[in-house]
Amino acid sequence: MLTTDRADWIDSVARWDGQRIRKVVRRARGAEWRRALSVDGFDVLAGSAEVRVYPPVPVDDWPPELSRLQVGGTELSDPHPPSPVPVGVPQVLLSPHVEMTAGKAMAQAAHAAQLGWRSLRRPARGSWQRAGFPIAVRDADERQWAAALRAGAPVVHDGGFTEVEPGTATALFAPG
Repeated sequence: MLTTDRADWIDSVARWDGQRIRKVVRRARGAEWRRALSVDGFDVLAGSAEVRVYPPVPVDDWPPELSRLQVGGTELSDPHPPSPVPVGVPQVLLSPHVEMTAGKAMAQAAHAAQLGWRSLRRPARGSWQRAGFPIAVRDADERQWAAALRAGAPVVHDGGFTEVEPGTATALFAPG
């Protein structure tokens, strides 16, 4: 899902995308966040949330500014129900059949978006890119999940490296 201004990442992403996709989610604030900003990446803003994305690297080759970040503290709460998803905006649906921490859910949502990108035809990819890659992440209910599966939505089957069993369906991509 690269835009042309990140063309320098194309080789790294292609190598990453050609294997089992692994994602790492960490939390930073204060001095840790300022150190994390010193590493090449780009920012994604959604309301009051800010996410920094880095080019893929082998887990053992993480920059020192990122390797010290902690997984803990990624549990989030939102006192407001999610807003309706605008017509035409793709969705990532999180499985109603598995409990995940917020960090795990974030990683699975990112993976579902990547699978969604792969599944789209070139014109749909271009339209999504021109729109700025809007996407909505929602907890699916049983009915939504089953309907998306019947429609052939791309599904994330977890590798089992962390908190869920290998092969667990954790998230899927539903085009808008």
